[in-house]
Amino acid sequence: MARPLWNGTLSFGLLNVPVALMPGERRVDLHFRMLDARDRKPVRYERVNAETGEEVPWKDVVKAFEYSKGNYVVLEESDIRSAAPESHETVEVESFVDADAIPPAYFEKPYVLVPAKKAEKGYVLLRETLKDTRKVGIARVVIRAREYLAAVMPQDDALLLLLLRYPQELVDPADYALPPGKAGAYRISAKEREMAAQLIDSMSGAWRPDDYHDEFRERLGALIRKKMKARGAKASLPEEAPPAPENAATNVVDFMSLLKRSIAGKQRTPAAKKGPARAAAAAPAKKAGRKGASAKPPARKRAGRRAG
Repeated sequence: MARPLWNGTLSFGLLNVPVALMPGERRVDLHFRMLDARDRKPVRYERVNAETGEEVPWKDVVKAFEYSKGNYVVLEESDIRSAAPESHETVEVESFVDADAIPPAYFEKPYVLVPAKKAEKGYVLLRETLKDTRKVGIARVVIRAREYLAAVMPQDDALLLLLLRYPQELVDPADYALPPGKAGAYRISAKEREMAAQLIDSMSGAWRPDDYHDEFRERLGALIRKKMKARGAKASLPEEAPPAPENAATNVVDFMSLLKRSIAGKQRTPAAKKGPARAAAAAPAKKAGRKGASAKPPARKRAGRRAG
């Protein structure tokens, strides 16, 4: 049974909607163990000193950045914590952009935002307004002590949170040898383009994701089951259960008042940092060194980061 990564808030303007951040993908890869071919015993990975060949216990392992060959800057856990963002368990929407304005290459990993009990009104308000305006929210979110850029967008009854890559993480396609110019430069005739369009039209249909399967995994799974059956094994291949939301209670708020105040002052309410159950809204508060949401660009360059 899937559990929330955290229970926190979805914040836009002065509205804070309590939500649970749930996994939006299911890993179904088949994982293999390395065995010694001589006796079929597991092969263990060990941490060894590159110079002495001796095993290094975890307590003696430190993190370091190699700034030149053989030269390192060692980072303590306190150093890493000091660089972590202060805002946790919060999806802070900073601006809204057109739904089709984000190129596909920026999307990285999906999550599902599930509203807490009694927080459905604010959740549905944002979901339906995003649908009406064809906008998506650009937000900051902290997951496992790392801050990410993310997009908040509606899908059917859900609000999805999709992690975005930063621009410096993407390779510019112009770095590769691509064929520039128009079709005429490559002696592509109008008839050829017409025939290609007809072919695409004949192969076109509705998007039905259930029509597609990981055929490699299915064939490999069948082979594994066959070998298990030959050995008399009763176990089956593992399947991960679908995520189940865990909700927290909250309070009823005056959304009209908060919306008017947000529009008038372009203000936002910082969410509480801890605790699974939060009020659905808070009074306006000033945050040192922080500008209004409308003054922020949708994608601000930051130092590189990776998912934990």
